[in-house]
Amino acid sequence: MTDLIAVAHGTADLRGIRVVHELVRLMARRRPDLPISLGFVDVDLPGLSDLTRRVVADSDHAVVVPLLLSSGYHVYVDVAAEVDRYPGHVHAAPALGPDPVLADILADRLGDLRHVDHVVLAAAGSSDPRALLDCEQTADLLSDRINRPVRVGYISGAGERLPAVLARTPGRVAVATYLLAPGFFETLVRRHARGHVVTPPLGADPRLAALAIRRYDEALQLSPVTIRAYEAAI
Repeated sequence: MTDLIAVAHGTADLRGIRVVHELVRLMARRRPDLPISLGFVDVDLPGLSDLTRRVVADSDHAVVVPLLLSSGYHVYVDVAAEVDRYPGHVHAAPALGPDPVLADILADRLGDLRHVDHVVLAAAGSSDPRALLDCEQTADLLSDRINRPVRVGYISGAGERLPAVLARTPGRVAVATYLLAPGFFETLVRRHARGHVVTPPLGADPRLAALAIRRYDEALQLSPVTIRAYEAAI
């Protein structure tokens, strides 16, 4: 069976690491037959490159599933580098977002919106415009889901920063934290959004685990015929 390599952005916050590991455990419970390993593109170990080398040496084929909410440098550079390094052996799934599942989770975190006029989606941000577009699409999906205007405010990168978006958003505002886990960026979201209702990060939600497995299955279906022939032979 083709391995699943889950890759996340590391954090120095132990709460964030626990969330990522719990998410991978939820994935494993959904597919106990599937070999799943976890690597990181920053801060924590094992690094994606070292982990991919070990997995390919052991099982020959793998799909890298980014546990990231939007595409950007880590998807288009870090993950793509592993695909290029092992052509025909390593394949990449897209990031988790945008997807209606994420809008559903965000809406659940927001809860009762009877006293909310606008929602600001607080995202990590990126210098890659494709990542910003992903976040804007998530905002549109959330807006459709909750029947409220949703704007995006970024903590870093090239997009409009969260404090500026909050300052120009009228009425009663809630902040939807578009982060996977607690950490430095969540601390900044709460600092910038002081005085507003702020939701917790998405966390290790079973729906996220199901989405990650779906990304793996979709990538497997779209991968070259060699990987399917390999699986048929074992």
